[in-house]
Amino acid sequence: MTLPGWPRIGVDIGGTKIAAGLVRRDGSVIGRRVRATPAAAGPDRVLAAVIDLVREFAPDATCVGVGAPGAVDSRTGTVRFATDLLPGWAGTPVGDAVASASGLPTLVDNDVNVLALGELRRGAAIGNDAVLYVSVGTGVGGALALGGRIVRGARGVAGELGHLSVAGPVRARPCACGRTGHLEAVASGPAIEAAYSASGPDLREIARRAHAGETRAGRVIEEAAVVLGRTLAGLVSALDPQALVVGGGVAAIGPRFTESLADALRAEVLPPLRTIPVLTAALGLDAPLVGAALLPEDLTVAGNVSDVTGR
Repeated sequence: MTLPGWPRIGVDIGGTKIAAGLVRRDGSVIGRRVRATPAAAGPDRVLAAVIDLVREFAPDATCVGVGAPGAVDSRTGTVRFATDLLPGWAGTPVGDAVASASGLPTLVDNDVNVLALGELRRGAAIGNDAVLYVSVGTGVGGALALGGRIVRGARGVAGELGHLSVAGPVRARPCACGRTGHLEAVASGPAIEAAYSASGPDLREIARRAHAGETRAGRVIEEAAVVLGRTLAGLVSALDPQALVVGGGVAAIGPRFTESLADALRAEVLPPLRTIPVLTAALGLDAPLVGAALLPEDLTVAGNVSDVTGR
């Protein structure tokens, strides 16, 4: 199959906003557009918003790549499973809808896989073939690259790090999936906010207070980072990746979080793994759009592209 040329359209569907832009081969993004996600209005309205953005760029593009929340069948571009972040999102045929409306071949993958792909090919992890990526924000997500491509698993849910079990007293905290004791309930932004106060400041204010020297704010940030580092240590020991890349809004707090994570991880892993680079994601807001635009190369290597919508 001949890969599409450039530029390409990258789309990031989130629970609160949808972003799209025209992506060049070098990873630069042209004409970014952002609009609120009409999540409460249902999946048809969300798709309509995505299509409106795609149509703005379609005349200049060769294909569309989409990062979507949930477990995604990357062969068909359909969401297999999703939480209540987007009500009714499970079963949504994102690929078919966007391809039909835009007239462009459309590829769809899980949003964190797309983030990881951007960092792998154009960001912090360039030069590494085996990478564990973790995104810490409203939730905790992850992705794994082996042999230079994203590993999606038999059912499209590989990398769901947020639902790893965490031992200890934190087990009573509920996860967004409805169960207790999961990593997302301990290390995510909302978890840090809840640990600080049941009705207190948001994550940005907690981070500001930590930077200003407040002991309580610093402690809850570091505690979350330590739990995340210890939990990731098990995966690092099992998988032996070349590097760990940490992204997302919580990682943006800076060294207080990322260095605490790295220290906790290195204290738990076997000696040969203690030098593993712990890298901060480099692409920022461009990461999901760049990664989405790179899906044709990754899915071709994975053998998934022949059945992708529009091919």
